[in-house]
Amino acid sequence: MSRIMAREAGASRVRGLTRGVRRGTIAPTIPETPALPDPSRPVLITGASGNLGRMLARELTKEGWTVRLTDIAPFPDPMPERAAFTKADLSDGVTLLRLAEGCSHILHYGGISSEYPWEVVAGPNLRGLFHVYEAARREGARVMFASSNHSIGFHTRPTGNNELLDFDCAFRPDGFYGLSKAYGELMGRLYWDKHGVENLNVRIGSCFPEPVDERMLSTWLSYADLARMMACLLRTEAGRVGHAVVWGASANPKTYWGEDHRDRIGWQPQDTAEAWRDKVAGKVSGNVVTERYQGGAYTAMDYTRGAPSPRDAFSLE
Repeated sequence: MSRIMAREAGASRVRGLTRGVRRGTIAPTIPETPALPDPSRPVLITGASGNLGRMLARELTKEGWTVRLTDIAPFPDPMPERAAFTKADLSDGVTLLRLAEGCSHILHYGGISSEYPWEVVAGPNLRGLFHVYEAARREGARVMFASSNHSIGFHTRPTGNNELLDFDCAFRPDGFYGLSKAYGELMGRLYWDKHGVENLNVRIGSCFPEPVDERMLSTWLSYADLARMMACLLRTEAGRVGHAVVWGASANPKTYWGEDHRDRIGWQPQDTAEAWRDKVAGKVSGNVVTERYQGGAYTAMDYTRGAPSPRDAFSLE
């Protein structure tokens, strides 16, 4: 539903309620116009010392946003104007609460960002995320959660447009990292349902300077498209996001993914992996598991099945 349609539908519901009110009763309150984002409120970026956090620190401060940066690792670049860095661990909930004070958004890129044993992943990606959402709840901040295609990585690759995955597809994580991302999206749903904390869950495909293999003709997300997405989110009025999912990929004709909630923030990707087709076409792994599933190489790590699992999670076939 577009924003205009949503407004009109909401207005119709209010008008209908008002007409049905009896004399002597209190008419329903007409909702206030959603507040515009306040650029004077800072934006907190976790995982700021990673490639994506560093890029966003540069790009968002250029647009006039004040950013607070945090990571367990030192920030390796010159500090942008309107930015400040605090070294902190996601397990330190008190420090995260302090860093989030007064923030309008928390862009959460922190945590373990690739496949590791469960004991390594669980602390930063589960408990650390809890601290992020508790900070957002206290401050009334919106959360951007850097989810991943690895939360759905065991879906097979599409063979036609009719098989593209939509935002409401089943989770099929391809490892402990992907499992933590599925958990993160569910935590966002919990905090939206219970506390009204808005959250945008971006299922990032392959965010690199350029595609490096044939799979990335489907999954690639340019740095510029990601930066534009974050800028759109920061400019979106309160109440327009809710609990939402966006596929984190550029405008790739060979995409695996279909419908999502990008219209809620007014984002459309402008780049495409097709510019690198001649360079990467044919660059495949040769591993039948890797090439079968959307998660690529992650699906083949520690894989011990003798035959592929059924598409229906509860099927015995």
